Amino acid sequence: MTDVLWHRGPDGSGYEFYPVGNAHIGLGHRRLSIIDLSAGAAQPLKDESGDYVIAFNGEIYNYVEIREELKKQGFKFFTSSDTEVLLKAYIKWGVDAVHKLIGMFVFIIYDKKKEKLYLFRDRAGVKPLYYSYKDGLFLFASELKAFHQTAAFEKEIDADSLPLYFRFGYVPAPYTIFKNTYKLKPGHYLTIDLNSRDLKEEKYWDVIDYYNMPQLDISEPDAVDEMEKLLVSAFRYRMVADVPVGVFLSSGYDSTAVTALLQTDMTDRLKTFTIGFDDKRHNEANEAKAIAEYLGTDHTEYYCSEADAKEIVSTLPYYYDEPFIDTSAIPTMLVSRMARENVTVALSADGGDETFVGYDHTEEYVDDYRKILRYPPWLRRSFNASTGYLSNVSKSYRGYNKQVQILLNQFWKLRSRCSVDQLIDIFLQGRCTDYRIYRLLNTTVDTKNAFFNNATKLSGGIDDITKSLAIDYQNYMVDDILTKVDRATMSVSLEGREPLLDHRIIELAARLPLSYKYDRGSRKKILKKIVHRHVPEPLMNRPKKGFGIPVNKWLRGDLSKLLSYYLDEPRLNDHGLFDTGYVTYLKNRYLKDGSEYNIVWTILVFQMWYQKWIKGEGEMIT
Repeated sequence: MTDVLWHRGPDGSGYEFYPVGNAHIGLGHRRLSIIDLSAGAAQPLKDESGDYVIAFNGEIYNYVEIREELKKQGFKFFTSSDTEVLLKAYIKWGVDAVHKLIGMFVFIIYDKKKEKLYLFRDRAGVKPLYYSYKDGLFLFASELKAFHQTAAFEKEIDADSLPLYFRFGYVPAPYTIFKNTYKLKPGHYLTIDLNSRDLKEEKYWDVIDYYNMPQLDISEPDAVDEMEKLLVSAFRYRMVADVPVGVFLSSGYDSTAVTALLQTDMTDRLKTFTIGFDDKRHNEANEAKAIAEYLGTDHTEYYCSEADAKEIVSTLPYYYDEPFIDTSAIPTMLVSRMARENVTVALSADGGDETFVGYDHTEEYVDDYRKILRYPPWLRRSFNASTGYLSNVSKSYRGYNKQVQILLNQFWKLRSRCSVDQLIDIFLQGRCTDYRIYRLLNTTVDTKNAFFNNATKLSGGIDDITKSLAIDYQNYMVDDILTKVDRATMSVSLEGREPLLDHRIIELAARLPLSYKYDRGSRKKILKKIVHRHVPEPLMNRPKKGFGIPVNKWLRGDLSKLLSYYLDEPRLNDHGLFDTGYVTYLKNRYLKDGSEYNIVWTILVFQMWYQKWIKGEGEMIT
């Protein structure tokens, strides 16, 4: 199970087995050495008494301060690792020790005295943790592929999770693609009683709680100052390492903030990395290079060719374990490969959009929602029931009533039964409507509630933009953005760190007036003011392009053989989950005129995953 996770920790491995009265426990660990490179910090790690054992993935950035506090309490330390600090913090404070941590982490502690196992996941969900429980066997790992190494794990697809995948492009927490298998939710810990065999999940942190707090009584200039101090603290913490550290730099405000605030206080040149593209619509390399030159970083850029990117497509099912459609995983894997040649740790700048209002869809969803509410309820219900049918009709007749088409388009983004609490960016991207899911799947399935439904706990007076931020922080950011970066960096044994996801940042940002972060037409206000203190505004004022990859174009060209192979009738019929005739119709229509790309790509990704992990197919077709 740990050997198959070699890429997450090539520097060492460890195993410990413990027979208990009512159970047998096995703990395994793969090590990527970052802090304390000595063999003494190897895991699993026991305390001196042998009563407590830990297996830990991640980093505790404030471990030095915690260690000093524990020393004053009489604790002795035999390594300089954050792992030992974490274990002894638990011995001192129990599960409440998690509140002292600044970091990204998943850790498992075996408490022999209590005969319990504790599994923790960090507040934002930077580090992954999967678990499965059936017939008395409890499995846990950083990636699902570890479960496939034991014959006792049943690879039974959860048909009720399929609508979630086709709606979002990933399976959101707490679910996975398999039955009896789950993701531990961010900000939660799981307790296993080894005698009763009961599992209990408890929440220790929730971003919703901070959005529900009263707004801070602080002026905008003071808020900018306080936020900059906090950013500097968070960024410096992420530089703590005994190995080289670099930064992924695009031309956007998030990564520029990280780079600028770090380089300002450094005597050495910070290592920065950028991926470029020949396609000017998606290329930010020139702008990133200009920022790097202004700040004086040691900058490296690599231009991604089509051949580079196409080669990555065939590896996606292996590294992502579950069907996962975000094509920006391709350049993220490429920039990770480039960075790994120079550093062992890379800082990414994810979380800025969810914290400071950065997405276009935040505005657009709220606008669409408010437009829909202008129509009477009976009309909203009618259009909701007939969205799919009317969409096909409207595409067939160009003269279709324009007002009806406008309303119809709004319903494609938001169902009338949805509240603003469920404004999910996936609809904007046009993944798959309820009507399409019904047509595609051969069975009637229940739609599960994903973790983002926790947003219904937001207090009633909160504005719609803020609600959308909270939802993205708990849903899209965790299960798309952070999943993408974790698997991409770990695929080359590169530790990815997320400085903007220091929980102290969102705890402050959530309590600031919305006007400090956003005015219509102006997003990330407070972050921009901070960046402009260090980088000239003219150097920053340009549209954000993002990691765009023309997979749509490739699938009708060189990669069309993927469609021919994975979407042929025998392979579609093999699992019987889809309406084969409908998939064939969609594929042919796509190859003919390029329409239906989103759903065709989503089906293709599932088929590639299925052949790899269910059928055990070796080399992928490329």
